Amino acid sequence: MYFIKNNILITQVVEFFSTINFRYTSRTLFNSFVFGLSLWVAGVIFSINCLAFETSAKQAILVDDVTGTVLFSKNEDDLMYPASMSKLMTLYIVFELIDKGKLSLDDKFLVSEKAWRMGGSRMFLEVGSRVLISDLLRGIIVQSGNDACIVLAEGIAGSEEAFADLMNIRSKSIGLKSSNFVNSTGWPHKNHSTTAKDLAILVHRIIHDFPKFYAIFSEREFKYNNINQKNRNPLLRVFPGADGLKTGYTKDSGYGLAASAKRAERRLIIVANGIKSSKQRAKETGLLLDYGFSQFNNHVLFTKGEIVEELDVWLGKEPKVSLIIESNLTLTLSREARKSMRVSVIAPGPIPAPIEKGQAIAQLKVDLPDRETIRIPLVAGKSIDSLSGFGRIGKAFNHLIWGENK
Repeated sequence: MYFIKNNILITQVVEFFSTINFRYTSRTLFNSFVFGLSLWVAGVIFSINCLAFETSAKQAILVDDVTGTVLFSKNEDDLMYPASMSKLMTLYIVFELIDKGKLSLDDKFLVSEKAWRMGGSRMFLEVGSRVLISDLLRGIIVQSGNDACIVLAEGIAGSEEAFADLMNIRSKSIGLKSSNFVNSTGWPHKNHSTTAKDLAILVHRIIHDFPKFYAIFSEREFKYNNINQKNRNPLLRVFPGADGLKTGYTKDSGYGLAASAKRAERRLIIVANGIKSSKQRAKETGLLLDYGFSQFNNHVLFTKGEIVEELDVWLGKEPKVSLIIESNLTLTLSREARKSMRVSVIAPGPIPAPIEKGQAIAQLKVDLPDRETIRIPLVAGKSIDSLSGFGRIGKAFNHLIWGENK
């Protein structure tokens, strides 16, 4: 038996089973295989087998922000030196403290001699001055200021070492399983490392946890102390839809970029590291994003609360029960995968009453090429009571004589 719903051919398969124990078998990067939701199942990855793209980056990952589907990956679990991309974790902590009311953008922090003497990219802060947090944030995001990171770290935790402890505690709690931060800047240290996967998760969290601060990442330049510096993210100037986030470079790490771009309703996240030049970094990350936008699209198969199908009810006061999906089902698919997708409802024969609303009584099964099968529970849309004794006898008689379930 089959039927058409939402332009999807759905096959209904009747199976008899006594116990329903459904599991999500799909894999996504973020903390939920969302089916379009913002809660993501921790530690799980849903990836597409894509061998059609190559990059010179030593580590790379391209992810659809809505579904968490990994569209491309290369050594995404390998430990790497993140350089200034580490500053995203520093920023996450500051954003969170402001969001919780523990800090204000109008607060000022003192510039220590350590911060003033810090090498690498700088905001050019003056020792002994007090600087607004709003300026320090732009000094990190736009100018990649190491001095600004240290000022914030010392102002929040008393020392950069203590702040690094905060970074490690908070990073683990938001799903960064492989990261270890030794400092607030990404300054080279043998024990300061992360993975492309962890950085992609961090980017996703910044975008969704702090949307009002995320807008700063698209600012093209920032002037402080009469020194104007342009945003170091090359995609802001050359890739339509790019709106963040952070570059990185050291001799050991190579050139890296954690970035995001949005076109229409789709947002992609890319992390690439270990590229040989800044020019190649801009080119390859742009090509990867183009690949993700051109070769894949998001398809909403079902929305939360939608009736997928109806099943017969045995000995119930109503003849049928609606099967409801409890979450949006959104999949990132290539054109070929969309054509090859097979959707089926796996259900027992007539469901015996009584039935409780929300009771799992069937499952939606989605088969796609080169992926694990997706299995999603379907639940009863309403409660249905059993027939009385005489009603049960009458229905059983009709079924035996006429084969009817009415």
